[in-house]
Order: sequence, then C-alpha cells, then structure tokens
Amino acid sequence: MSDDEAVVRGSDPVFLHDSFLAWCKEEPVPVIEDFGIDLARVPVEPWDKYGMNGSICLVKGRDDFNTIFTFELPPGSKSRPLNHIYEEIIYVIDGYGSTQVQTPDGQKHSFEWGRNSLFSVPLNSTYQHFNGSGKEPARFVSCNNFPFLMNLFRNEEFLFSCDHQFPERLGPNGYFQGEGQMVELRPGRHQWETNFVSDITNFELRGWAARGKGSSSLRWILSDGTMGCHTSQIMPGMYKKAHRHLCGTNVFTIDGDGYSLLWWEGKEEDDIVRVDWDHGVVVTPPENMFHQHFNVGTTPSRYLAIQFGTVRYPMTWQKKEIWEGKVDTSVEEGGNQIEYDNQHPIIHRMFLDELDKRGLKSEMGDLFDEEKIRAGN
Repeated sequence: MSDDEAVVRGSDPVFLHDSFLAWCKEEPVPVIEDFGIDLARVPVEPWDKYGMNGSICLVKGRDDFNTIFTFELPPGSKSRPLNHIYEEIIYVIDGYGSTQVQTPDGQKHSFEWGRNSLFSVPLNSTYQHFNGSGKEPARFVSCNNFPFLMNLFRNEEFLFSCDHQFPERLGPNGYFQGEGQMVELRPGRHQWETNFVSDITNFELRGWAARGKGSSSLRWILSDGTMGCHTSQIMPGMYKKAHRHLCGTNVFTIDGDGYSLLWWEGKEEDDIVRVDWDHGVVVTPPENMFHQHFNVGTTPSRYLAIQFGTVRYPMTWQKKEIWEGKVDTSVEEGGNQIEYDNQHPIIHRMFLDELDKRGLKSEMGDLFDEEKIRAGN
C-alpha cells in the first residue's frame, strides 16, 4: 500500500482520524469551540453518562492531551457513581456540595466543596458528586486527559469500566480533608501535595519575583496525578512579565479585576489581543503565543492554570526543559520570558491608560519612566 492510501476498516477508510473529536460529535451535549470561553455561562444539556448536565469545551489553544468538560448539578441532585482511568482536576465555579470517594480498601471519604475549590479524585476510584443546595445549581469544570486516552485506546467502555485499582495514588486519609504537604524546591517550583483544596483564593502562595513585581505562585500536586496546575497572584497596580509556552495550558480567571494581552512575536503593534478577566472565563494561549497578565483593580487577583504534565511528572521532554528553567529565563538567554526592559513600549502605555481611566495608581514606577511613557517618548 502506498503512503497516501488509507487503511481500511470494513467499508470505511480510516485516515487522519481523531477518535476524541468523533466521540464529541456523538455525545448529546453542546460542543463549544472558541478562543476564550465563559464557563460560568456556557449552555449545558443532560448528559446521562455522568448523571449531570454538561457541555464539551474545546479552546483554540488546546493540545492533544487535555480538554475541558463543564458540568452542572441541578438543585438537590447528584451525579452517577463514576470511575474512569482518565485523570481529571475539578475546579468549582459556583455553588456548593460534596463528593464521596470510595477507595480500593473499601473506605469512604467525603469532603465538602464550594466556589473556588480545587480537587482531584485518585485515579479510577469510585466517586459521586452531590449538590448541597435545594435551590441553586452547582457548576464546576473538569480539566482532564480524556482526549489522549480516547485517541490511544479508542474504546469508551474500557475507559469507564476498567477495574484495576491504583492504591499508590491515594495519599494519606487527611488529603481528602485538605491536609497536605509542602514540597520545597525553589520559587516557581514550590508544591502543595494533597487531594483537595477548599479555597484557592485564600491559600498562602509563595513569592516568585523572577516572574514579575509582586508575583507569587504555588503548584498543586493533586492525587499524585499527571494533570498539573498552579495558582498565581498579581498585586494591584502591577503586572507579570510576558512569556510563552506550549499549547494546552488552560488559564482560568479566579478573581480580581484586570486583563491579559496575547500576541505573536514581533506583532505587538498590529495583532495584539486583549481578554478582560471575569470569574469563570478560560483562555488557552496557542503554541508560543506571548501573553501577559495585568491587575488594574484595587485588590489582589488570582488565576488558575491547568495542563497535562507536572513538575513531578513532566510527561514530555519539552516540558521538562521548560520547568528546568526556561519558564522564568529571558528569551535573550534562550528562555521563554520577556524582561520588563525588553518589552514593547505599547505594553506599559496601555497599562497606564487603563489605570488612568479608573483613577488608579501604578505601582511600577520604580521600573519604568512613566512620565516619559505618558508623554509618548
């Protein structure tokens, strides 16, 4: 058979097939595809497989490894008992409730969650979600590696009915109640290991000055999984340094008032894209697209980034290379970050214009000649 001939299965040719996208077309829920998606407001429909309402969200900057499902539990309802061999991280957008997990040893663990909770059920453990309100729905997102496994195994039944257990993923019992362990490495690599974080808006982060003035961050290791995430904070009147990375990093707005800018290298003047923050919005920058986050409010702001691969288990050589130091190393030195001194003048001018409109003060004056920038010089 020549290189351009298709492999044939029965009467249908199979060529350049994506089993995950084919699966999406067969599911009875909305499939939303966009550059940025407001997960707090996307439409959802009954999804009997999960016993919840849901939708499939395909962000433009996604990779081949992860995707986002949005779920909603109607008032007073519960999901089906579930288990699966794809990994997921759950981020709660609104509402409150609880999750019960049955571990391989037969124990049952329950924990209560609310807005801005973060958790991961250990791999293939049986679990069930419950809405704690009889009046309001609860909405949360699952960022998961279902696409990778669906394209690998091409068998939905296997993903949902495999009975193999992974007791090494459980961690101490206290991990289901939010207890954890700090793993000290260095700024940008510090990790909190647990299964459940009740509120990522108030959890103490660690300073990471190399990423920008007033910047702090903390990485989460949840259920010893390979889905990685971190929370970062920006102080009022400040912003982080621009950087770029591989596609597939889903950035969720948690709180605060600000915006992000995205652009391709050398295109700041012509093709810069602005995304204003709102709780529940997710943006996933495409491969190597520079992006930068700005706080133009009066309170600290935070965001959550979730991707396939962790500092512990990077999964690809590119991510190992990035986390070995490229993430906070200047592009002039072979890294992925633009230092303040090297950023395009339009970046800080836009920031000052936005603060002026709001009657707020910049806290970046020790790093920039702001009078000169305002004068257009």
